[in-house]
Amino acid sequence: MATGIYTQADYAIQHTARAAYRARVVYGFGRLGVLSVAVGAYAFLWLPILLLVLFSFNDSRSITTWMGFSLKWYETIFSGAVGTGSNSFSSQMMLNALQNSLFVAGIATVLSTAIGTSVAIALSRAKFQGKKWVNALLFFPMIIPDITQAMSLALFFKVVFDFIEMISGQRVVNSFSTIVIGHVAFNISYVAIVVMARMRDMNPRVEEAAADLGANAWQTFRYITFPLIFPGVLAAALLALTMSLDDFIVSFFLSGVGTSTLPIYVHSMIKVSITPEINAISALMLAASTLLIIVSLTLQGGRRAR
Repeated sequence: MATGIYTQADYAIQHTARAAYRARVVYGFGRLGVLSVAVGAYAFLWLPILLLVLFSFNDSRSITTWMGFSLKWYETIFSGAVGTGSNSFSSQMMLNALQNSLFVAGIATVLSTAIGTSVAIALSRAKFQGKKWVNALLFFPMIIPDITQAMSLALFFKVVFDFIEMISGQRVVNSFSTIVIGHVAFNISYVAIVVMARMRDMNPRVEEAAADLGANAWQTFRYITFPLIFPGVLAAALLALTMSLDDFIVSFFLSGVGTSTLPIYVHSMIKVSITPEINAISALMLAASTLLIIVSLTLQGGRRAR
């Protein structure tokens, strides 16, 4: 009888050990599979970008054959900025497009940051009917495909411009203003969400204490609320600047004659051929965008840690 009991217990122990071993094996393969998917996804996203950056340092004009390390394409771009060099004309056109991008992004960032911050404060502190609907609608520009948003904005401006021409006789066309409005339209959501996250981390009793001490609404915002949310506002502004600089689809649908931004210029160039100058300017834009995102995340994380 003891032998039978011992055999059953030993079998149970061995069965449990085999089950635990199978679980460890399955868990190990599962982790390996998740890691492989993650590595594969990042490689699929970043390898083409890394190749673009690598060939921006290629000594040859060929974008498929590596002929050695060189900085001459960057020198061509910067020499074009001062109007010297054999390729200064094409480089100058590219720099003009970059200047247009910075102009549009700067104005769009200021406007979207001001409006988005106001929306975030209203949704975080004010109480009004339809607040949940406004909060839900705030996410629409983030989830709607860019092509849908661009086409709807283009149609909107077409209707508005036709109406203006009908009542005034003046023909209005797409310009930098339409691009700025389009960028503000989708940047407001990003700004508002980032600032709202900062508002949630802020203790509302600080504002209540300021009111108890005699401060009015403007004084409370100026001396209490805005200094506390400023890192979030700055992070949101940097994010909006990055989104505006990188945007192509909305800019393409809303651009007019002489309003080519850098993404539009690069798109028009690659339909003919991809030159090393395009690789170089794209690498510079990638570095600038990455730096802005890092600064934005640092500001948000550092403030949250404090």
